[in-house]
Amino acid sequence: MIDQPSDHGGTRTPSGRLQAFSDGVFAIAITLLVLDLAVPARDQVGAGGLGSALAHQWPSYFAYLVSFLVIGIIWVNHHTMFSMVNLVDRSVLFANLGLLLVVSALPFPTRLLAEYLTAGADAHIAAAVYSTTMLAMGVAYSVLWIAVTRDVGLLHKHVDPVAARAALRRFGLGNIAYLATIGLSFVNAIATLAVHGALALYYCFDQLATPHAGRPDDDTG
Repeated sequence: MIDQPSDHGGTRTPSGRLQAFSDGVFAIAITLLVLDLAVPARDQVGAGGLGSALAHQWPSYFAYLVSFLVIGIIWVNHHTMFSMVNLVDRSVLFANLGLLLVVSALPFPTRLLAEYLTAGADAHIAAAVYSTTMLAMGVAYSVLWIAVTRDVGLLHKHVDPVAARAALRRFGLGNIAYLATIGLSFVNAIATLAVHGALALYYCFDQLATPHAGRPDDDTG
């Protein structure tokens, strides 16, 4: 497809390359998570044996599971969003990069929280870093949604502006919860991680779903 001029300036290009690049980043980020699951060394296993050593690493398993769900669900929702998109412009490309910036960084706060989840006062700092990263992810996703829906010419199907704003409000409820988890981090780090798991389940449902109508320029004759 030949690049097309955008209603908002610049050019519009097919969304395929953006989706392929994004899929690669998601795949790398979700794979990096598993590298933090360490096998206990034989010479470091105590009197309790291998079973005890594996059980002692439960924070790593917990953090891995939650972050795997988060990245996986972001990917599913990203795929759903771009199933509506035919073309992208520079605003969408940069907004998508903002989301990928956070996604690619998620293995770091995951490892940090896994390491310090039961470390007393330091657990609160680690949980706050993790929660702040999740808040940044939610905000970045909201910005991407705004960038995609602001120009009907980018979409396969017309999204009613009222429906788009309502969908953004539903999605934004999770951002408010992410903000609250930063405060919860300084109360109980384990509970904070559990709440992030619950929020991941909330986003299993497509919070940005909107009823579609035909594009205004569709041939209805």
